Amino acid sequence: MHALTQLAIVWCSVYVAVFLSARTRLTPVLYFLATGSLLGNIGVLPTVPDPFIAGLAELGIVLIMFALGFEENPSRFVSSVKRSWGIALFGAVVPFLVGYGVTEYFWRDYHMSLMCGLAMTATAVSLTMVSLKSAGLQKSEAATGIMSSAVLDDIGSLILIAVLIPIASGVGEITAGGLTIIVLKVVAFFAIVVFAGVVLFPEKANSPLARIPVLRYFAMRSLLAFDRGEHATLGILLVALVIGLLAHAFGFHPAIGAYMAGLILKDEYFLFSHDIDTNYYQRSRQIIDNVAFSWIGPVFFVNLGSHILFEWDVLLGVAPQALILFTGLFIGQIASAALAARYTGGFNRADSLLIGFGMLGRAELAFVVMDIAYVQLPILNTEAFYMLMATAFALNVAVPLTIGWWKTRYAPTPET
Repeated sequence: MHALTQLAIVWCSVYVAVFLSARTRLTPVLYFLATGSLLGNIGVLPTVPDPFIAGLAELGIVLIMFALGFEENPSRFVSSVKRSWGIALFGAVVPFLVGYGVTEYFWRDYHMSLMCGLAMTATAVSLTMVSLKSAGLQKSEAATGIMSSAVLDDIGSLILIAVLIPIASGVGEITAGGLTIIVLKVVAFFAIVVFAGVVLFPEKANSPLARIPVLRYFAMRSLLAFDRGEHATLGILLVALVIGLLAHAFGFHPAIGAYMAGLILKDEYFLFSHDIDTNYYQRSRQIIDNVAFSWIGPVFFVNLGSHILFEWDVLLGVAPQALILFTGLFIGQIASAALAARYTGGFNRADSLLIGFGMLGRAELAFVVMDIAYVQLPILNTEAFYMLMATAFALNVAVPLTIGWWKTRYAPTPET
């Protein structure tokens, strides 16, 4: 199938998903996943997407995360990280133990249990944040708490992947030197991002960098004001892509870097002296939001849904295991994240439960682990793989449903 034909089918499914969303008052993300899965299972979309579609889906999640970071208040995010360590810790440990315990009970395989626990650890923050945006809760304190804890969660999951994959595959043992390198990469990446946001990007006349001939032109306002601000959107997209590539070089998903890029871009960078009447910040935000949430971002979710292919005989055979795993994760994830938010983060009851619901999703890193453990390495058997796929799909469906249900009972904390 030609790449443009696939794209036309995906965009048609996006229209259908948006229509159904408006009719049922549920987030479009649920229908993006459902239509993608339906089209993949009936053969309308290919099992292996064209490289162009796969690349567009990758770009879509980067744009979504950048758009969400671009909306966020940096100082509020930093303060939220201090409150979110408990959510990240307990919200990851409990799902790992549930995944490990269920797999060990049914298959008695230590290596397989490690991989199933690891696959169920990381939260699909992109799915949650888009669901929150659809519900109008993307600027709540809970949304910031979910994002900051999910970033910490992803960092921990990446470290665990590096540590546990060699152990589970039996090809090697983790060394103190290797673990030290991983930690140093984490520290180095965030140090570079902080340096860019605090020192490099701001345009300060008294900054030591202002006297350096080359570096002084890195001031973000200077880049965005080029050609009278007509290419400001291109400028911020370039920054998002560069920091996303930097994140990838350090072992993170590029979407994490894109979110951090949006986080360190401030509206003051868009105040150009030549034009005080045009709001370049709002204009750029409208363009980014349209691209991220209307025509490129949804490709990621439809493509993700098309990967969920079911062999019904195998799926029915593992239905009891999948149901037990889903129930354990549903209860354990909500309870651990909500209690941690309440008692280590100081969130109110409404925000705490919303954080618990928002941490349910499983996508990017979960599917990376499943791909490594089932496709690349013979760690998982077919039954365990299908159990994880069914559970991940059910958890992803639960995110917009629970958030939509809780929205009617949610009283957000007023912003200060």
